[in-house]
Amino acid sequence: MQQRVIISQDIEHDLAQAIAETEHDRVFVLTDDITQECCLPKVAVLLTKHNATTITIHHDDTNKTLATLADVWTALQRGGATRHSLLVNLGGGMVTDLGGFAAATFKRGIHFINIPTTLLAMVDAAVGGKTGINFGGLKNEVGAFANARYVIVNTCFLDTLDTANLCSGYAEMLKHSLISNAQMWAEHVNFDILQPDLAELQRMVAASIAVKERIVADDPHEHGIRKALNFGHTVGHALEEFSMQQSGGAVVSTAPTKPTEQTPTGALLHGYAVAFGLIGELYISARKAGFPTARLHQTARFIRENYGAVAFTCDDYPTLLNLMRHDKKNTADTINFTLLHDIGDIRINQTATDEEIREALDFIREGY
Repeated sequence: MQQRVIISQDIEHDLAQAIAETEHDRVFVLTDDITQECCLPKVAVLLTKHNATTITIHHDDTNKTLATLADVWTALQRGGATRHSLLVNLGGGMVTDLGGFAAATFKRGIHFINIPTTLLAMVDAAVGGKTGINFGGLKNEVGAFANARYVIVNTCFLDTLDTANLCSGYAEMLKHSLISNAQMWAEHVNFDILQPDLAELQRMVAASIAVKERIVADDPHEHGIRKALNFGHTVGHALEEFSMQQSGGAVVSTAPTKPTEQTPTGALLHGYAVAFGLIGELYISARKAGFPTARLHQTARFIRENYGAVAFTCDDYPTLLNLMRHDKKNTADTINFTLLHDIGDIRINQTATDEEIREALDFIREGY
């Protein structure tokens, strides 16, 4: 089933239409404790009309676990959900990932609608049919491909976000421009994400989603070109998992306010890790695939100015390399990358030596 993405101007109207066009005997809505307070009120009247049952889980990625998934299954079961029920996932990427997986597996699959409430979820997690949970200390280790019936994207929810979470989502938009075209990339590296024009951002979000939709439509199960969407993520996921191990799961909640400031101590938000991963994989792209160094440095400068710096040392390289070897895209012990010859000129299924990866890590720490 192909999902339909709605770029919404009226969230209540568009959700009402989506529910009406989706088979359902009962409606459930999944939120976390933050989106229940900040975002649910924007659609509460409509959901009350449908007598929707609210399921609330704890926020942040440390709760994207098998135990939380089981809690959602239990709540659906106790609420009388059947194979004809509908789950509305209202929240950030953790909610849409876990809620999508819960829907894909409960009764062997029920319909679900994603309403992403963070920029990261709008341009990445909620679109494309990937669902899952973290397992064994690794991100998204267990999951399934399953399309939401609808994804409703409305930037009215972005007024609930702090700067750090806006920046986190924007990193995925920057990735989309790097794998798409130079005009979009130039627009992204010249946008003021620290003081954004939300009307302009909505237009950019729609364009960014279109990049992902086009790639996913060509390769829904990631056998080929969809691997382009992993650009920045081999290094980025390793940095994210490393930061979670070092911090015990306490997530960064504030953004840097000046170019020289280091990202605050704690687990990196996903988009921050991707931003630093983009720097590393652009470096490898320049080293091995001929990516223009001027564009490498301009992109790295933008990230430095808006995301600060990431804390790790050369003593951490063996741990980071080991984390990269656990990446789902790998074959045996070979670390696979998506690299770029230029903006929009993609090279999938590329490899790099440990020494080249160490050089990239050096560049993230010191070279830009």
